[in-house]
Amino acid sequence: MLQQRTLKSITRAVGVGLHSGQRVELTLRPAQPDTGIVFRRVDLAQPVDIPVRAESVSDTRLASTISAGNARVNTIEHLMSACSGLGLDNLYVDITAEEVPILDGSSASFVFLLQSAGIELQKAPKRFVRIKQPIEVTEGEGANLKWARLTPYHGFKLSFEIDFHHPAVDSTGQIVEFDLGAGNYSRDIARARTFGFTRDVEMMRNNGLALGGGLDNAIVMDDYKVLNSDGLRYDDEFVKHKILDAMGDLYILGKPLLASYTAFRSGHAMNNRLLRALLDQPEAWETVTFENERLAPAGFVKPVLAW
Repeated sequence: MLQQRTLKSITRAVGVGLHSGQRVELTLRPAQPDTGIVFRRVDLAQPVDIPVRAESVSDTRLASTISAGNARVNTIEHLMSACSGLGLDNLYVDITAEEVPILDGSSASFVFLLQSAGIELQKAPKRFVRIKQPIEVTEGEGANLKWARLTPYHGFKLSFEIDFHHPAVDSTGQIVEFDLGAGNYSRDIARARTFGFTRDVEMMRNNGLALGGGLDNAIVMDDYKVLNSDGLRYDDEFVKHKILDAMGDLYILGKPLLASYTAFRSGHAMNNRLLRALLDQPEAWETVTFENERLAPAGFVKPVLAW
């Protein structure tokens, strides 16, 4: 039987929110089988649990935000991406503010935290959402066209194309395909950082955003070049970060997908629209388990290797 996974022990991190600039403490705890990933706002007078699912997403401006009642947690996608890449099914995330810490702007620190705590197999079958029919969402047309789709695939594969019309971005790779069964998430994707442009920073800060952002947790560009003194971590770091984000956004479904995801200029909003479109068409998917591990797709059977 292909089993569910949680943590062996508790692990913690402290950082600041990318948009809020607030100090925040994060405590990652093991959870029982079939719990899923649950964020818990422990700073509130009455702690509130916010289960991760597509319907919990309440805002997708520059990040993925989930809510339950008046409680919310912003910028969950990098942690969710790490959970997707490592195959974690069940986890409690205690958080002391409304935004997940940005740490270094990638998923690498979350991968390190989760692997340091250890991954434990649980006595329950791992449940997948298997795509049976294509699902697609589109927006705009011509130069403004964006789209994202899911098609049947025995595994989990993502292909993303960006189009920013910026010298620093255009000089790097514009298309990346990553297959969880053939690649190594920790090595190939997790270190790709979020990025932004100096021309947008003043506008964002006037709107109470990017208050915690800087060269230590993002790739920052002026009109011509990357300003970070250490340059890029990958030749195609920009598009790889979009893959990282997409993995996190799609894992908000609550179960790992067996699908091929393809996207052009997609983002948090379109990724969530894609999940909701999927849920609106129950004939297009099914929940499956694998009693025989040898029948499971590559990438899900063995715990993900360290760096």
